[in-house]
Amino acid sequence: MMTMRMNSKTLALVLGLLVPGCNAESGRVLPSDDPPQYKHSAIEHIDEISNSRRNALTKAIELVSPAVVGINVTEIRERAVNPLFYFFYGERTFVERFQSVGSGFIISPDGYLVTNDHVAGRASEIMITMTDGSKHPAKLVGTDPVTDIALLKIDVRGRLPFLKLGDSDDVIVGEWSIAFGNPFGLFTSSAKPTVTVGVISSTHVYLEQREGRVYRNMLQTDASINSGNSGGPLVNSLGEVIGINTVIYSPNQGSVGLGFAVPINRAKEIVEILKRKGEVDRKFDPGFRAQAVNEAIAQAYNLERIEGVVVTRLTNRNGAAFKSGLEEADIILKADGEPIYSVNALQALIRYSLRGDVIRLEVLRNNKIRTIDLKLE
Repeated sequence: MMTMRMNSKTLALVLGLLVPGCNAESGRVLPSDDPPQYKHSAIEHIDEISNSRRNALTKAIELVSPAVVGINVTEIRERAVNPLFYFFYGERTFVERFQSVGSGFIISPDGYLVTNDHVAGRASEIMITMTDGSKHPAKLVGTDPVTDIALLKIDVRGRLPFLKLGDSDDVIVGEWSIAFGNPFGLFTSSAKPTVTVGVISSTHVYLEQREGRVYRNMLQTDASINSGNSGGPLVNSLGEVIGINTVIYSPNQGSVGLGFAVPINRAKEIVEILKRKGEVDRKFDPGFRAQAVNEAIAQAYNLERIEGVVVTRLTNRNGAAFKSGLEEADIILKADGEPIYSVNALQALIRYSLRGDVIRLEVLRNNKIRTIDLKLE
């Protein structure tokens, strides 16, 4: 028996002769009739694969991350004491310190930040963690519980990285959405935001009022949003902020792909007001009461469908309703073009508005449709 010994060059040469399209020097199998685009080396091919990993999403994440912050909040609350202790202590309440975490993002180089009211609106102490690991105390410039938006400020030398605010009216269902935040306080230890990617699932979503907060025209995303993500930015593939991560629907406090963000166009309006005044003025009286149209009312008015709300009483001669010409027994069918199916829906629209806003009502009176401008002042 004869034993053959070959060095690596000899083996490569033999393989190159036996295997069609095999380059003996590189060891790469190529088609026998290579077109020009396949003539590059294996190293160049690997470089191309590596470069292809960098796409619009990774570039947007790289652009946005430095301006995202983690927020640690201390809130002081008073809590009632069990009546059994009154006899011994004589105090009916005691003070507790609560710690919570959230997210935020910088919107200007001089240190203004945006987050949710439910994150920092009642805070006694606010500490910001940035992506360079530094921590800075923040002051609450102003907050608006109705739209769930709070404006913070930190004082840091030099220009800070900040985010470009996009146009939430231009959002397309199905386009990429990237959620940044501080889930479960991970930002504090790692000094970097957590990123989840999904698509815009829906726009102009209306949610039920929660603790006096009104969630209208919300953006829905399936990008995972968890506890601690509140207040972080929701951005598009260009790295522009299109919303503020705010609400999740979940049976267990975890993400199930139903996340909602306050549209950034509304946030822009509120932020400018908070910068100037520190609060949003909603000191107006609509001046009327209403109830939902039921089957009996629909029959009395010869309505084809059970819809709208009927004005039952004008409560203030100086209120917006009286001044606008609204009358008792009017049926409000639409407000600003939106069909009104419940009193809660109309109340939410009015509560969401600002002092001086005009709500255009479509009203049925004496079997005729008329338009009434309800000016909230």
